[in-house]
Amino acid sequence: MTEKYEAVVIGTGFGGGISACRLSKKWPGKVLVLERGKRYPMGSFPRSPHDFARNFWNLPAEGRPGPKRIDEELHGMFDIRSYQHMDVVLAAGLGGGSLIYANVFLEPPDEVFDERWPESCKKEKLASYYAVAKEVLGARPIPQNDDPRRRVIRTELFQRVAKEVGRSSRLLDLNVFFGNDFDKPLAIGHQAKNRYGALQTSCVYCAECDVGCNTHSKNTIDLNYLFVAENRYGADVRTEHLAEKIVPVDERGEDDPAADGSHGYRVYFRDLTSKAEHAVLTQRVVVSAGTLGSNELLMRCREYYNTLPRISDRIGQRYSGNGDFLSFVMDGKEPADPNYGPVITQATDFNLFSSYDPKRAFVLEDASYPNFGAWFAEGVKPGVTRLRAVKEALRAFVGRWITGTTTGSIGYALSDLLRGDVSYRTSVLLCMGHDESNGVMSLDGNGRIRLDWPYEDSLPLYEAILDAGRRFCEVVGAKRFVPLPTWLWPFRRNVSVHSLGGCVLADDPSIGVTSAAREDFGQVFGYQGLYVADGAIVPTAVGANPIATISALSEIVAEGITGIKPDGEL
Repeated sequence: MTEKYEAVVIGTGFGGGISACRLSKKWPGKVLVLERGKRYPMGSFPRSPHDFARNFWNLPAEGRPGPKRIDEELHGMFDIRSYQHMDVVLAAGLGGGSLIYANVFLEPPDEVFDERWPESCKKEKLASYYAVAKEVLGARPIPQNDDPRRRVIRTELFQRVAKEVGRSSRLLDLNVFFGNDFDKPLAIGHQAKNRYGALQTSCVYCAECDVGCNTHSKNTIDLNYLFVAENRYGADVRTEHLAEKIVPVDERGEDDPAADGSHGYRVYFRDLTSKAEHAVLTQRVVVSAGTLGSNELLMRCREYYNTLPRISDRIGQRYSGNGDFLSFVMDGKEPADPNYGPVITQATDFNLFSSYDPKRAFVLEDASYPNFGAWFAEGVKPGVTRLRAVKEALRAFVGRWITGTTTGSIGYALSDLLRGDVSYRTSVLLCMGHDESNGVMSLDGNGRIRLDWPYEDSLPLYEAILDAGRRFCEVVGAKRFVPLPTWLWPFRRNVSVHSLGGCVLADDPSIGVTSAAREDFGQVFGYQGLYVADGAIVPTAVGANPIATISALSEIVAEGITGIKPDGEL
C-alpha cells in the first residue's frame, strides 16, 4: 500500500527546515522530509585532501553542466554548476545551504522592497517574522570582552578602512553558538545543549564555517528547526533521497495530470543508496530544494513530465545572484589574519542602507577561510620568494650535525621560513549587492536547468564593487588587488552562493509563479496544496545576505498552511 502523509517537504535548507518544523507541529508523525544529501554529525565534515576531493555532488546520469568530474557517483556537500557567465555553488546535506553559509542574519533596507515586491510582503509586513527567525537562529554579534581570544583583527582592519573611506561599518548578527546566555557567553570550546536540545560547541574561531563546522558551533538548520521537527514532532526525515516528480491525483488517489491538487499529490523519489524507486501520497507538498532545485523540479514537472501543466509560464524568470562578488587584497602592510574567527563579522555599507543607489548598492564583508587554505596558499607560492629562508634553514640543519649548533637555531630558521606568509596579510572581500534580477532559467535538452544571466545589465554594480576593492587596497598599502579570476575579461564569469528567484511571489500568475495573498502565501498559482518556500520565491536581489528574508518569507508560507502563528519556542 502507498504510504500517506499530510505533507511532504522537499529539501532541508532554511525554507525546508522551517516548513518541516511548523508542519510537523501541526501534524505530528505525518510529515515526510526528503533530502538528497547526507547527514553530518559533529566532526564528520571532511578535512583531508582525499576525503575533501570526494565531498562534491556528482550524479553522472544527470549530465549537469559544471567542472570536469570523475565518473563515480558522489553524494558530497558541494554542488558546483557552471552556466553562461555565472557559476553557482549549492549545498547538499541535511540542513541544506545552512551547512556552508556565512552565518549572517541581516535584514535589507526598506528601499529594496520596490514595486516588484507585492504589498503583502513589504518590509514592514515581514517585521514579526524576521524577529521569530532571528530568535530561533540565535543571531547576535560576536561577543566583546577582555578575553584576548575574542579579538578578531580583520574586524578592526575593516572598520579602520571604512572610516578612512568615509563609510559606516557595523558588527553583524551571526547565527553562531556562543552559549545560550547572550550576556554571558560560554567559554570558547565549551559544549552545551542549545535551547532546542541539540549539543553544540561555543565557537572556536577556526574560520571553517563555509566548509562545514565540525564543532557544530554554527546554528545550522539541523540543530534547531529540523532537530525539533524530527525529535519532538516525529517528522520522517530521509536523507540521500532525491525527489523526482510531483503528480496531482484524483478523488480515487490515481495520478491525474489534469487535476488541480485539491485531492492531493503523489510524490516520486529515489533512494540514492539502494537505487530503489518510491512514491507516497500526500495532501500537500512544499518544494524547498533551493532556488535552482525548486525551479528545475517544477519546470520538469511542467514541461518534461507534463504532470503540472498549470504552472505559470513566468517560471524561471527574474533570477538573481544577489550581487555576490569575491575579491582579494594581497600582501598588505597590516595583518588581516583571515584564518581566525567566524567567517564574517562586520559589514561596510556602500549605498545600501544609507544614500541608497539602486544601481550601486552593496555591502562589503570581511570574509575568511580555514587554516588549511592558508597552508595551501603558502605551498603554491613561487619558490623564489622563500629562497633566503630555505637557505637559512638548510644552513642551520647542516650546522646542527657538523658543528653541533643547537637545535634551537633550526627552529628559528623554520620560523623565518613561515613568518612571511602572505595569507596573514591578505584581506578577503565578500560583497553582496542589488543586481538587476533579470536572469532567466530554462530547461536544456536533458531536462536540467540552463541559466542565462545578462551580466552587462548589472555592470554599474560590479564596477562600484571593483572601485571599492581598489580603494581598500590603497588604504591598507597592499601590493595587489585581485578580483576572482573568472571575472576578468574576456571570461566575465561571476560566482554566486545566493541564487534567488524563478518562482517569485506575485499577486497574479501573469507576473509571478507563487501567490502573495496571505491566505495561500507561497502556493503555486493553479494548484491547491502545492507550495514553494525557499530563495526561489524572493522577487529581487536583497543586497544583503538573504537568509533572514528567506526565513521570514518561509515562516509566512508555513503560517498560511497550518494556521498557526509562529514563535521562537518551536
